[in-house]
Amino acid sequence: MDGQIAPVLRQLEQVLLDKPHELKLALACLLAGGHLLLEDLPGMGKTTLSTALAKTLGLSHQRVQFTADMLPADLVGVNIFEPKQQQFEFHPGPVFHQILLADEINRASPKTQSALLEAMAEQQVSIDGTTHPLPQPFFVIATQNPQEQSGTFPLPESQLDRFMMRLSLGYPGLAAEKQLLQGNHLADQLHQLSPKLTLDGLLDLQQQCRRVGATDAVLDYLLALVHYSRRSDSQSAPLSPRASRALLAAAKAWALISGRSYVVPDDIQAVFSAVSEHRLRAGFRSDGTVYAQQILAAVNPIQ
Repeated sequence: MDGQIAPVLRQLEQVLLDKPHELKLALACLLAGGHLLLEDLPGMGKTTLSTALAKTLGLSHQRVQFTADMLPADLVGVNIFEPKQQQFEFHPGPVFHQILLADEINRASPKTQSALLEAMAEQQVSIDGTTHPLPQPFFVIATQNPQEQSGTFPLPESQLDRFMMRLSLGYPGLAAEKQLLQGNHLADQLHQLSPKLTLDGLLDLQQQCRRVGATDAVLDYLLALVHYSRRSDSQSAPLSPRASRALLAAAKAWALISGRSYVVPDDIQAVFSAVSEHRLRAGFRSDGTVYAQQILAAVNPIQ
């Protein structure tokens, strides 16, 4: 494992117990320049994960509770007329933080959900014709409740596609939950977490991710997985070219975390479900997680 990344994961694993794979995926998503969607029942550690990431990486952090009456201006900011200066002054919203926790995003209206689109895709927001760049890195962690719960709006497919990964933390194991009850963890002392990586170090790791190599054979394997999802008899939404790029970027980040400067098929397999399942099920009732595993089982790595 990369020497800079190991201390980050060690600290995160003291906060969220028994979740090493999920933590590694969340970090890979950030290093790859993507955004993360967490879907789980309340009380599973979604907010704790975002706060722990921000503290461990030394990044500014803001939590926003999405509600049905929330307006786009509540998120991105607004121009307010200042009588003393006799001009409008921009008051930035909570989106101007390096890590934004959009809590229960699917409780807001589609109009407010869409306000995140430009920010997530372009790393900027436009208000009254003026473009405002967002801080770097800019990482959105959105949480959503299961859609069968009351008071939720389904995320539009275009919004789902902006999230590089979707994760479900799930219940901790019996031993880990006992540790939680005994207080053998850092989840209740998040304010005591110290940064384990500098901002320059984090930005450098993101640049290193882009330089991780992938051979033609690895790219052919990735494309074989993606094109399998586009079969005419599929009951799920096919993976788009944007999904292909997200899958490669996530695999490169996974390879870097694993201490390699090149991608192997195992890297693609490790991130495939997290990158693809929310896209596969978009607009359909089929289980994207099950279908993602079927694709992995059906397509063999190209030797």
